[in-house]
Amino acid sequence: MIYLDNAATSWPKPDGVIKAMERALLGFSSNPGRGVHKGALGAERIVSHTRELLAQLFNIQDPSRIVFAANATHALNQAIQGSLKPGDQVITTTMEHNSVWRPLKYLERKGVELKAVRCDEFGQISPAEIERNIQSNTSLIVTTHASNVTGTVQPVKEIGKIARKHGITYLLDASQTAGVLPIDVVELNVDLMAFPGHKGLLGPQGTGGLYIRAGAELEPLIQGGTGGNSELEFQPEILPGKYESGTLNTVGIAGLGAAVEYLLAQDQAEIMQKETYLCESLIKGVSEIDKVKIYGPPDRKGMAPVVSINLAGVESNEVGYILDRAFQIAVRSGLHCAPQAHATIGTSEQGTVRFSPSSFNSEQDVLSAITALKEIAREF
Repeated sequence: MIYLDNAATSWPKPDGVIKAMERALLGFSSNPGRGVHKGALGAERIVSHTRELLAQLFNIQDPSRIVFAANATHALNQAIQGSLKPGDQVITTTMEHNSVWRPLKYLERKGVELKAVRCDEFGQISPAEIERNIQSNTSLIVTTHASNVTGTVQPVKEIGKIARKHGITYLLDASQTAGVLPIDVVELNVDLMAFPGHKGLLGPQGTGGLYIRAGAELEPLIQGGTGGNSELEFQPEILPGKYESGTLNTVGIAGLGAAVEYLLAQDQAEIMQKETYLCESLIKGVSEIDKVKIYGPPDRKGMAPVVSINLAGVESNEVGYILDRAFQIAVRSGLHCAPQAHATIGTSEQGTVRFSPSSFNSEQDVLSAITALKEIAREF
């Protein structure tokens, strides 16, 4: 199989990921922070080590400001529902994933004022438009770092500066960029950042996290046992425990730690260069096929490795099905859990066929995909 669906979940994983998970499962199947026996202490070391590695990757000075979550959706809900109350205004964009959009629409019913600033046909947002929509009750700005539909990278540094200038919390959804693009939370002026472990970070599913800058405290989404401070009747204020009630996915976190170690040992510029090259090669080859439309920015440099296309008159799901069954090529088709983004770029009815290569793919993988699309186009 040729796997070109890394924007959904990365595959394959580095060898060390599976080995680390196996070691954790066999040697430390205990609750981290729940006891002083060797198993519990070993599990706690795994969790702490992974937290430190993530802090290094994202230039976070205090690892305790990283809270583990089941996935980016969990982390985004903690950030959104933990920071907004009735009467607040929140500003977002029309390129957001449902992991942002649905919690915001839920809170809109509860009295939160929602403003979605429209992006252009390439999925790009204007920071000036965000600033124009700030009101006295604006308490949160939330944007994706890069679109999971078009790969468009937003000007998050400028948006962060605007948020900081107005004293507004800025939440970044790094679902498509964590582990793919360089992220420095200080340089980007980020207050909150949600990330999954299973995409660009190359870890297992069921992992992710939320960075919470000092001073950007949230109401906990879940309350309960935190291991420490068991004598308290209420949720403790100490991080990360305040936001980590219940038993953590220690085995998954062990795999995530091994994946981040792998990434830290690589030349990230080389990885980006290869992924950009693969996307540019795909776009060049596909653009030569009649009746093909390519979405997103014309210039792919600095974009996330995501390419969305359509064949005129052919349902995206049908193209995806044929690629899988006839050519053993895995892609994502449809609306990608981002209907607002598709409405923005004009693909609400058809969806798109999304290719998302990783550094583990080869140029031959891309050439095979182009050849397959040419054959499908001829058939239709």
